[in-house]
Amino acid sequence: MILTGFLRDTFAASRLLKFSTDSPFIYINRSHQIFTCIENPNGFIYNTMMRAYVQRNATHNSLGIYKLMLQETVEPDNHTYPILVQSCSLRLAEFEGKLIHCHVLKMGFDSDVYVQNTLINMYAVCGNLSDARKVFDQSPVVDIVSWNSILAGYVSIGDVEEAKYIYDRMPARNIIASNSMIVLYGKKGNVADAYRLFSEMHKKDMVSWSALISCYEQNQMHEQALIMFQQMKADGITLDEVVVISVLSACAHLLVVRTGKLIHSLAVKIGIESYVNLHNALIHMYSSCGEVEAAQKLFNGGCCLDLVSWNSMISGYLKCSEVEKAKALFDSMPEKDIVSWSAMISGYAQHDRFADTLALFQEMQLDGIKPDETTLVSVISACTHLAALDQGKWIHAYVRKNGLKINVILGTTLIDMYMKFGCVENALEVFHGMQEKGVSTWNALILGLAMNGSVDKSLDAFSEMKECGVLPNEISFMAVLGACRHMGLVDEGRQHFSSMIQEHKIEPNVKHYGCMVDLLGRAGLLKEAEELIENMPMAPDVSTWGALLGACKKYGDNEMGERVGRKLIELQPAHEGFHVLLSNIYASKGNWDGVLEVRGMMVQHGVVKTPGCSTIEANGTVHEFLAGDKTHPQIKDIENMLDEMAKKLKMEGYAPDTNVVSLDIDEEEKETSLFRHSEKLAIAFGLITINSPTPIRIMKNLRICNDCHTAAKLISRAFNREIVVRDRHRFHHFKQGSCSCLDYW
Repeated sequence: MILTGFLRDTFAASRLLKFSTDSPFIYINRSHQIFTCIENPNGFIYNTMMRAYVQRNATHNSLGIYKLMLQETVEPDNHTYPILVQSCSLRLAEFEGKLIHCHVLKMGFDSDVYVQNTLINMYAVCGNLSDARKVFDQSPVVDIVSWNSILAGYVSIGDVEEAKYIYDRMPARNIIASNSMIVLYGKKGNVADAYRLFSEMHKKDMVSWSALISCYEQNQMHEQALIMFQQMKADGITLDEVVVISVLSACAHLLVVRTGKLIHSLAVKIGIESYVNLHNALIHMYSSCGEVEAAQKLFNGGCCLDLVSWNSMISGYLKCSEVEKAKALFDSMPEKDIVSWSAMISGYAQHDRFADTLALFQEMQLDGIKPDETTLVSVISACTHLAALDQGKWIHAYVRKNGLKINVILGTTLIDMYMKFGCVENALEVFHGMQEKGVSTWNALILGLAMNGSVDKSLDAFSEMKECGVLPNEISFMAVLGACRHMGLVDEGRQHFSSMIQEHKIEPNVKHYGCMVDLLGRAGLLKEAEELIENMPMAPDVSTWGALLGACKKYGDNEMGERVGRKLIELQPAHEGFHVLLSNIYASKGNWDGVLEVRGMMVQHGVVKTPGCSTIEANGTVHEFLAGDKTHPQIKDIENMLDEMAKKLKMEGYAPDTNVVSLDIDEEEKETSLFRHSEKLAIAFGLITINSPTPIRIMKNLRICNDCHTAAKLISRAFNREIVVRDRHRFHHFKQGSCSCLDYW
């Protein structure tokens, strides 16, 4: 055409350019070269080039062609502006769209329905429904596309009221509009409305069925999703990957692998198995149902794997407790996104690999990946379990510095962490700063305040929670009964237990009964506690009997304690706690033969007593001490501090409570044994390494003994230091010779 001169013919040139832009095998740059060779391009040629850039996802170039068109004084037509508006829609470039809108008005195309429809769509996809509605309302002529466009805008922002208003006013409702409404109802949880609309539709297509099935699946109505899918298949409706993916998700939630396999076979039969999204859904379904080998086979056989495929397989391994395989796959990934890191970090946390959780998080930071809220929840949980307060505070500071939203889950996790470190003020700061609070948030606050000795505030928070319209659940009542238990508020505990059943219609479970038994036992009401156990509607668990046994020891009811202890050892001979409590009851009576008998039973059944262990964080490092520990690198300094502690304690009038040592040895040996309890070693280490006024925070795996409790109170006064000990049951804030538990624990 160049050689023959036909390229100078505008019509011939326009045909060549049209062929070039319509051919996917010709690069857009080649089409642009042809465009620049045309001597006198008309409006059709300019429109063709602009449309090509939009179709080839190079939308920013279309505005450059439009500028050139205006410079060459070529008149735009009613096809020009829809192309340009669509270009702005695809890039969400609302400002540029408004400039084009001004040109539309200036050039007099505002009465063209095609132009108006693209403007409505542009404003809608940019989230500016106010201007979209203005264009719609001011349009002299609207067609079904206009109605669908404005409806789609309200659907996209989830405005049910306005969408319903538009839908009800539509002169002719087509399938597209009805399908959009079903999708919106599904997103907003209006399942009944979605089904009603679906039932009223005279004509339904594949999208209608898919939208309703997705609606059921999104709203956790997985069985209904499967039933609707069976009906869809029975009616001979063509299936696509979207509906199959929704149904596979329902199978994964219901753990019905047999149904999932049938749907897998169906996908193979209709030829869509190789679609990558469906492939990923199958991997997820099989791994969720514990069929990790089937998931692995699909992954290994995938020809078009994407990031979702890798992430799905990693999550699959983690769900099936194949942590090492998940890590190996994670390490071999060609590229990782935030989901990959989050899945692996969360997996470590869920499998109690807390040190690995923090190590991987640090690696993530070095790679320059910004964590999301889900990742941070797992990391904070790991900090809580590892007693790593400094790192937990750093995470909180990171959240604030980067402006991350503290949602319900992240906020609740932070409150839980601070409460479990005894940092009540920090926890309250997080709580009051949260815009949205769920029942779990209130539960964390109520339980945390009770554990830290602020029982009155805990009960006030429970009342405030109900005043705010948040309905308490089973965990809420566990928290409030726990608060009553920590201070021996028997009458209040009975009242809350009764209101749980009578007012809130919540059936108490074994833990609620166990809490009540513990409350009664701690208050010395042993007979009432035993009667409650006997009248429980379910079999009492280990902790319930243990609470009664512990109360027997505390109040010296050796007869009941021996009876309950022996009964429990018969029921659960491998349970360490019952042996220890019974042994202590015998020791308190001086019955060393009984102690030896219990220890003989422990040896016979292979029961090993859990050693006392205390952890303390200093300068970002967590240190662990066992009872009688001599392995710490600073043991000499610790022993020197123990000697200094002993001197000051004697000056304070301290006398070792040797009754807590259940060994038939002389008093001097008992005193030495007492002074090497793990929490005393941790306190000594804290006095050496943690400068005042920072509190010394210690986590203990067992209940703190009477002697250590007395010693900690006196040490806090003698050294003028705040000491916070979290034992198996609660927090003890020691300050100036007193404890937050008021010696009731």
